[in-house]
Amino acid sequence: MVQTIEQRSTTVRHAPRYKVLLHNDDLNSMEHVVQTLLKTVTSLTVPQAVSIMMEAHTNGIALVIVCAQEHAEFYSENLKTHGLTSTIEPDE
Repeated sequence: MVQTIEQRSTTVRHAPRYKVLLHNDDLNSMEHVVQTLLKTVTSLTVPQAVSIMMEAHTNGIALVIVCAQEHAEFYSENLKTHGLTSTIEPDE
């Protein structure tokens, strides 16, 4: 009698991560951008939110957070709901 032992792959596959990007605009006040960031991404501190806002203001775009796609879509949509310009893209 021959026994076959099945081996299963044990490699862990991580869900792809996505960048949430904030784009500069000339419509919203700096205060509004900071407050919206703090309300949307509750893990951000005030200094982090100010830094993200200033980076977008200075460079035209800023990285808000890197997370799972579902969360990234939620954050981006929430920022848009509050009048900000946001996109997501895969984190390479």
